Amino acid sequence: MSHNLPEIDPTVPSIARVYDAFLGGKDHYEVDRQVLQEILKIAPEAQQIGKECRAWLIRVVRFMAANAGIDQFLDVGSGLPTAENTHQAVQRINPEAVVVYVDNDPMVAAHGRALLEENDRTHFVVGDLREPAELLADPVVTRYLDWTRPIGLIQSNTVHHIADDLNPDDVMAEYVKALPAGSYVAISHLHNPDDGSPQAQLALESEEKYMAMMGTCHFRTRDQIAAYFNGLEMVEPGLAYLFEWWPDGPRIQSPTNGDYLLLGGVGRKP
Repeated sequence: MSHNLPEIDPTVPSIARVYDAFLGGKDHYEVDRQVLQEILKIAPEAQQIGKECRAWLIRVVRFMAANAGIDQFLDVGSGLPTAENTHQAVQRINPEAVVVYVDNDPMVAAHGRALLEENDRTHFVVGDLREPAELLADPVVTRYLDWTRPIGLIQSNTVHHIADDLNPDDVMAEYVKALPAGSYVAISHLHNPDDGSPQAQLALESEEKYMAMMGTCHFRTRDQIAAYFNGLEMVEPGLAYLFEWWPDGPRIQSPTNGDYLLLGGVGRKP
């Protein structure tokens, strides 16, 4: 796997930088803000949903570290460190926990390198999540994760960037197959209810905008997303809207249409 960092191109939007813009971060360019502005036109709640995605991720890794006793994590397509990160959340629970981040975005890689100086139990790999065999063979992944013990695999808002012709089912199956028994897998994914509802209409419009501006972003049905958990035992409440997955407290506002456009779940490998 090449460790030469790809060049940062400020004229083309990047998934990680667009997500950073959604989260109110500062590591993005005008071209990334344009994607956000276009999405806000059809889904004014988009930035709030970006924050909910990050909050879901933190709840998931806290569950794995505290309840499931997982002490090593592979966070694939980790994105920019805008808000609280996986390693901060899990190392508060278990300071000895190891986290390996993977991303192929050059800006993330630059941040990833800086992040590593925080402690010697956090590592970063430049890799392509669509190439599991290559990624899992990376020397950093093989050296710092003990593949004889359970691992927490995080795929937060990543699989919807794998095009259908690259067979996301097969890609996820390859990851699951590689994991030791007792491992946990967390996936969140853009969802199209595909039922003629206003939410389904918003999913189609959003997908169209993302594809036009970034060439990536596939909203999929509940059944398609559920298939990525094949061979895993789902943790309650199963594949759910992110706001329904073990919220930290009672919900004050009613869910918006956009809140129904993301599903997430955690499965355990028996």
